[in-house]
Amino acid sequence: MPEPLRGDVRLLSSLLGQVLVEYGGQDLLDDVESLRHAVIATRRDEKDVDDVAAIVSGWPLDRAELVARAFTVYFHLTNLAEEHQRIRTLRERDTGGEPQRESVGAAVREIGDERIKELLEDLELRPVFTAHPTEARRRAVVTAILRISALLTDLDDARAGSGEREEITRRLLEEIDLLWRTSQLRRTKPDPLDEVRTAMAIFDETLFRVVPTIYRSLDTALAPGTGARPPLAHAYLRFGSWIGGDRDGNPYVTAQVTREAIGVQADHILRALGLACTRVGRTLTAHESTTPPSAALRGALAGARAAQPDLIAGIAKRSPGEPHRQLLLYAAERVEATRRRDADLAYDGPADLLADLRIIQDSLVEAGAPRQAYGELQHLIWQVETFGFHLAELEVRQHSGVHEMALAEIRAGGELSEQTEEVLDTLRVIAWVQERFGADACRRYVISFTRTAEDIETVYELAEHAALGGRPPVLDVVPLFETGEDLDRSPAVLDGMLRLAPVRRRLLETGRRLEVMLGYSDSAKQLGPTTATLKLYDTQAALASWAARHDIRLTLFHGRGGALGRGGGPAGRAVLAQAPGSVAGRFKVTEQGEVIFARYGHKEIARRHVEQVTSAVLFASTPGIEERALAAAERFRPLADRISVAAERTYRSLTEAEGFAGWFAEVSPLHEIGNLRLGSRPSRRKATASLDDLRAIPWVFSWTQTRVNLPGWYGLGSGLAAVDDLGELREAYRSWPLFAALLDNVEMSLAKTDRAIAERYLALGDRPDLASAVLEEYDRTQSLVLQVTGHTRLLEDRKVLSRAVELRNPYVDALSHLQLRALQELRAGIEDDAQREKVEDLLLLSAAGVAAGLQNTG
Repeated sequence: MPEPLRGDVRLLSSLLGQVLVEYGGQDLLDDVESLRHAVIATRRDEKDVDDVAAIVSGWPLDRAELVARAFTVYFHLTNLAEEHQRIRTLRERDTGGEPQRESVGAAVREIGDERIKELLEDLELRPVFTAHPTEARRRAVVTAILRISALLTDLDDARAGSGEREEITRRLLEEIDLLWRTSQLRRTKPDPLDEVRTAMAIFDETLFRVVPTIYRSLDTALAPGTGARPPLAHAYLRFGSWIGGDRDGNPYVTAQVTREAIGVQADHILRALGLACTRVGRTLTAHESTTPPSAALRGALAGARAAQPDLIAGIAKRSPGEPHRQLLLYAAERVEATRRRDADLAYDGPADLLADLRIIQDSLVEAGAPRQAYGELQHLIWQVETFGFHLAELEVRQHSGVHEMALAEIRAGGELSEQTEEVLDTLRVIAWVQERFGADACRRYVISFTRTAEDIETVYELAEHAALGGRPPVLDVVPLFETGEDLDRSPAVLDGMLRLAPVRRRLLETGRRLEVMLGYSDSAKQLGPTTATLKLYDTQAALASWAARHDIRLTLFHGRGGALGRGGGPAGRAVLAQAPGSVAGRFKVTEQGEVIFARYGHKEIARRHVEQVTSAVLFASTPGIEERALAAAERFRPLADRISVAAERTYRSLTEAEGFAGWFAEVSPLHEIGNLRLGSRPSRRKATASLDDLRAIPWVFSWTQTRVNLPGWYGLGSGLAAVDDLGELREAYRSWPLFAALLDNVEMSLAKTDRAIAERYLALGDRPDLASAVLEEYDRTQSLVLQVTGHTRLLEDRKVLSRAVELRNPYVDALSHLQLRALQELRAGIEDDAQREKVEDLLLLSAAGVAAGLQNTG
């Protein structure tokens, strides 16, 4: 462990220990330490698992809950220390010499000048934030952690004197004490607008400020002289959001919520742009004697003076002889008026603000001040180009079945149901958003479980009905293919789409652009991780080929979750593992729950993440990479097919076994985790106990809690065992990015499991046949993955991740034992309501702690 990280962990642990003693006495700390030592001894085979269970079961419930809280807070602090170490490492590597590996600078250097310019013309990266309920931490907990993070950063400053360091340490102790006293559990379920506001914190603290630094980094790599010449980097990032727009299975997301969500987004971006215009304007003190204004700038000021004489007079009085400053401060006033909806002063849209900023920029260049033109002012231009006046495109999603029922009702005549009225109201709100903020603010309409081209046609017809004879909204309807069967027939569905008049019209308007979404979660839950991965790859290849035949500029929208069982994993590797021809400079992906804060919660980490994905998109779009990937795919396809058939057979034999759904509910906290109130969305699409209707997030979350992590690996062992040529498997691992990514992700998933604890969970269901099947496949998978990768232990070649997992595992074990105690008591039945509520709280607290420890929910 690096010494700075060791020091941070030691300091934060020591302060937490002090907080525990002050709160509950030395006995509380002693109990925490006794459990900590016991689980570590168990890992070293110096103690039996039953001994640990005996310690946990011997405590009163109140004490068990305090111990669970202590380990949960410890994980929050450890995660924070590791994040700071990652930031230190990034800064240490940024020496100004060679570009960092997986950075845009490294990609530009390796790809070469001519090819990179072609790739950059089409480069487009679209992260889409969703409200999928996978963030287990309360907003109050996240805020407390951010305050501790800021103090830890201050403590890292070598310039801090002894007195300053003493005061920072005192404040750290105060904040850790507050974190300890803050409830780790949500007592009320967040509503969709709560989720919108939570996401805004990422924008306010990170995204708005980090975006121009990413573009600047690319511009620096492209040619010398950035900041004193016209930029070569264009604004290739566009953010999307489903938060407040995704109503599939969530009755709380209504048309009114969607309307309010875009209002919240607009308020935040307009405030940020107004402040940025003011900040840059106040510093732009170039005098007309040294930097004379252009004719265009003088004309813009004259027009402003005629429209708003008093306002311009006031600005001119404060900025005499500074015409560039005057126009930029006037722009700041207009942005604020746009936020307030003051029609006399407001901008019609972001294009008008950009026009003013470019007048200022061109005038500065004409006056011989290029550094003023292409420095901070260019950052502001990039921000407007990226975020517009709406911040992120609000995308709407609804289930195809809802549209089918709505259209049937309308065609039948008579009174419409509340659900159908809601569908029509949503389409009317989309039209309102477009009128207020422009079509780019809300035009994508995603259809879950798309099965035929008629599902697409239905939405366009509903939009006509919603318009009541007027003009319907501009819609780009995006089919979402999720099940294995739907993935197989996706090219045929797209053939049908091309025959639809509204689709043909949009293709003409957009330069033959089309978007298709692929669902990773439901396909993995249905088919297992191995077969789903290979089927998604085949679908990507088939759709890329289809797009080439029809001269379509296709963007594949990847509906990935954070957990490995839902398509998660390192983003850069995932891009490079896509089917050849399916990226083509464009990558769109969902960012969900805890992943949003992990990737975008800190400026340095957000910049690094975006640069890694950008680098991967550029490389994946080069002919050399595509050709090598294609050759590997063709060579190893027969091998992959054998693996897939055996893996799916094993997976389905488990999940489709009689009584499996009931057994899963018994051995996991599936029913109880609903009380964690992670999000506004229900855990099932329908009010049934069917495994099919269970959403993928609680499926993955529950298996994670049991330390089995089954959705991330189950079936691969049988798949690998079906191939009797170890040498060929090893060659596939070395040569085929997809196969390497599959095995690396499974290895990571296995590293976060614990067989001994998993066995205790599985025994709760009284189905030894199913428990044995899981454990046997676990042993088979781990053995064969190690043989194929050539590793002697899991994560042998990934030292940083291995260290993090090894550091955490014993402490996660402690929480798992506490959770097992609660689960066993609940399964045995508790008649007293107050007692049952206490046990449920212990289970939920331990679940939040395990999620923090493993850094995975769903």
